[in-house]
Amino acid sequence: MAKDNKIRMPSGQGGITRYFDESISKVEFSPGMVIVIAVVIMVIVILLHQFGLGIFT
Repeated sequence: MAKDNKIRMPSGQGGITRYFDESISKVEFSPGMVIVIAVVIMVIVILLHQFGLGIFT
């Protein structure tokens, strides 16, 4: 029954599409830098919640 099937799939990749050649970003962040930036933003938000009302009034 499998011999009657005329559709052929690429055997090497199994239908997985890769987009590595599409674009290369000039800005790259390491995983550690992303965590540091996220923590800094969280601290800024917490400080604004605590002390921000006096700054903007």
